Parts: sequence; structure tokens; C-alpha cells
Amino acid sequence: QVQLVESGGGLVQAGGSLRLSCANSGSIVSINAMGWYRQAPGKQRELVAAIASGGSTNYGDSVKGRFTVSRDNAKTTVYLQMNSLKPEDTAVYYCNAAYEVNGLGYIDWGQGTQVTVSS
Repeated sequence: QVQLVESGGGLVQAGGSLRLSCANSGSIVSINAMGWYRQAPGKQRELVAAIASGGSTNYGDSVKGRFTVSRDNAKTTVYLQMNSLKPEDTAVYYCNAAYEVNGLGYIDWGQGTQVTVSS
């Protein structure tokens, strides 16, 4: 089905920027929505940002105004532009994709990419 490959994580100083990418390298399916979640050590996975097929977006409160989610025209790659990064943004970032096959809904996840923000 969908195979999500993330890239762009790394180490950055506070106040810096990073851009994450997540591409579907699996079957060509109609993806309804794609999003980014993150999980810091000892914490639950939380929504960072999501974008629906129509282009509407949703952000976690802690990243509003600093992060921007977008998709390519083919709607197979989702990006997360992260600006004004803070040490508390340090986490493993996962992308996911929600799609349908033969009327059944699925959600697949990428393997995660580490983002570390130093103070």
C-alpha cells in the first residue's frame, strides 16, 4: 500500500529552521490527508500539523505561527517547514497518511525522523 519515507531531520540551534519531507514510495492511491505527529521521550505522540486533500490545515497549539504544512501537486509528498525552533520541539517526528482502498480506510505511518533543538 502506502510506504512513507521521511527525511530532513537533524540537529539545529534554537531559533533555527528545518524542513521535513515525507514521500509515498508505495502504491499510487488516493490519499485523503497527510500529517505530522511527534513524540518526545516519556510523552504521548501529539499532532503537529495535518493537511487534507482539499488543502485545509490543522496545527497543534504549540506550533501555530511557527510551522507550516504543505503538499505537492500530486498530493504524494507532505512537507513541514519548521521555523523559530525551540528546545521543546525536540522529538521524533512521524508522518502519516490516511487513504481508502476498495472502500476501506487505512492510516499508515513513516519510520520517524529525529529532530533535536539545542539551547
